[in-house]
This record gives sequence, structure tokens and C-alpha cells, in this order.
Amino acid sequence: MRSSEQNGQRERPKDPWADSPWLKPDETPFIRIENVSKMFGDFRAVDDVSLSIYRGELFSILGGSGCGKTTLLRMLAGFELPSEGRILIDGKDVTRVPAYERPVNMMFQSYALFPHMTVEGNIAYGLKRDAMSRSAIRERVNEMLQLVQLTEFRTRKPNQLSGGQRQRVALARALAKRPKVLLLDEPLAALDKKLREQTQFELANIQDKLGVTFVVVTHDQEEAMTLSSRIAVMKNGRFVQVGTPHEVYENPADTYTADFVGNINLFSGMVTAAQDGQVTVDLTDFPGGVTLATHQTVRPGTEVSVALRPEKIFVTRDRPDDPKLMTAAGIIFDQGYFGKLSVFRVQIDSQKIVQVSAQNRIRFSKRAWDWDEHVFLSWDPQSMLVLAS
Repeated sequence: MRSSEQNGQRERPKDPWADSPWLKPDETPFIRIENVSKMFGDFRAVDDVSLSIYRGELFSILGGSGCGKTTLLRMLAGFELPSEGRILIDGKDVTRVPAYERPVNMMFQSYALFPHMTVEGNIAYGLKRDAMSRSAIRERVNEMLQLVQLTEFRTRKPNQLSGGQRQRVALARALAKRPKVLLLDEPLAALDKKLREQTQFELANIQDKLGVTFVVVTHDQEEAMTLSSRIAVMKNGRFVQVGTPHEVYENPADTYTADFVGNINLFSGMVTAAQDGQVTVDLTDFPGGVTLATHQTVRPGTEVSVALRPEKIFVTRDRPDDPKLMTAAGIIFDQGYFGKLSVFRVQIDSQKIVQVSAQNRIRFSKRAWDWDEHVFLSWDPQSMLVLAS
């Protein structure tokens, strides 16, 4: 998700994963977090985490409240010191280096703008502290204002700006000192949904233009999926999976990641056979076994969960004829209309509730489905994913 415009013409968006430096064994990480832990008394907020981030990445750390993601970001910034482990940036050990001497800057969730200063005054503040010349400050401020498209608002105070404009001022101020790394703590949390979606693209475009390494902390799965080259999913102070948005969504490492990133249906079952990257699972909610491909090593007799995303399921009034599809009969237990898509909760014959999402591709003047209507669900069994319970 990258696009830019030059001379009024839109350039072809660049694939943020085209180079994939994390797949190159000879590539040197730009940021290395090595066995880092952080203790607050007896509580281990960050628990022995290691991570490599490469130059120019827009990397997201995704997790729920209290998982340790903001504590880790603060250790990267130098506001907290690790209890164990070390942090390296651009080959230099910065574990005990104070925040003001690190080649990083941080954009806070609250934006922390100075209310008595103008837009240009806020952007120039850090440059003045660094004793830059007036001409250099003026040139850098103009560059940042142009970058975030706020030139005409340079003399306004923060209270005269919209939420999205304040967010861009905070971004410009953080980038003005040209840090090697920009840390962003829930950068879009204060924006409404539509503005948040728009700003996601703006933020990614700015990052792509500057080439600065961004590390974003967020609890918003959609935000992480849209912005990131890669995502680290965090739980209880540890990383449970690190991968591209596609990898994390389509091939979650465990039931926690599958359930946390997007919506998911989980079915329990028992492995009855396993051979050559395939397993046969006897599912509790469906008669007969189903054979699925898997990268996980599981033995017969192992209890597993089988995951199925709601958008992989079709809902019809008639039973599909295709014998390759898995099917289940049920009734519409609940439904919701969300404009571009409809969400159904279908109670199948085993009494389990299955969630289905369907794109509203055609316009209709009344509700397409009735509560308690008998329907059939169908899906390609290869859309199902085996996860160790």
C-alpha cells in the first residue's frame, strides 16, 4: 500500500514487501532487540523478546492492552531501561544510551503539541533546541510543512486544527530532526474511522518517501494490516508470531493469533492420520473426516483446532452441487447489515454458531435474508487451517 504523485500524475504504488530483506540471510538488521526483558517489581512486562527490524521498514507491534508493546517501544526510545538484554540501532548498542542521544524520535498517542505555539513553532521547537541556524530551521520547517500538506496552516494554533491536521503536525515535528527511527505509539487512535483510514495511506506514503524506519505500536488489527511491511503479534510480554500481514492473517501461528487478527471460526477435532504434510481431522461439528494440508507437525491422536475465516464461507438457500466443497445446514440465528457487507451468525445442525461475512455486491431494497431462514453454508476445505490447541 504505497502511492505518490509527481507533477499531478499518480505513480504506480510500490510493493512494500518487494525486497523482503528479512528473507535475505546476508542482510544486516537495522534494529536488533536481543533477549530483552523488563520487570516492574515482580511483574514481567516484557519477557525475553528478540526481534530484527530492517532499514526502511514500516514495522508494527500489535497486541491488546497490557501485552507489553508500549513498554517495549519506550525501551527503544530510551524512556525505560531493560532489566535484561540489549538493544542495537544501526550497529550501535544503545541499551544504556539516554533518550536524547539516540537517533530516534517518538510520536506520542496524545500528539503532545504545545498549545501556545503555532504549527511552524511546534515543528521548529526541536530544531531550535539543537541550535540550528535560523535559515536552516526555516528551510527544514518549510520542507516538513510541504511534506504533510499544511503550508497554509503554518500560523494556526493546535486548537484551530482538526484531529487529522494535529496528527500531521506531530508527525512533521517528529520527522523534522531527521531521526533514523521514528517510533509511533497508537498514532491514529484519536481519529474517527474515516479519517483514520485516510491517514493510514498518508502515513505510509510519507514513510515511503522519506525511507525512515517506522516502528508502530497499535491494538488496531486493521491499522497494522494496512500500514505494515511486517507485524509482530504480542501476548503477555512475548511475541507469538512475526510475519507479513498476509502471513499473519492467512497462516496464524496459533489460536490466539487467529482469533486476535480478524474474525475466525474455530472448530475442535482429533487428528486420525498424518502423512507428508497432510492430516486427516475428525471434526466434532461435522460427520466424517477432512484431509487438510498443514505445516505443523501433529501426530494421530492430537487434539487440534481448525480455523475458518468468515469471508471464506458462502451462504445459499440451496445445497451446493460441487462435491469438493464442505457443506453444513443451519438457520440464520442473527445478522447485521454494514453497508458494504453483511454478517450472519448461522446455527448449524451441531448447534454451533458459525459467523459468515458476505460482500453486498448488488443493491437491494429490502433485507435479503430472514431470521430463522434455513440455509446452507459451503466452503473449500483448503480454506481451513489446522492449529494446535
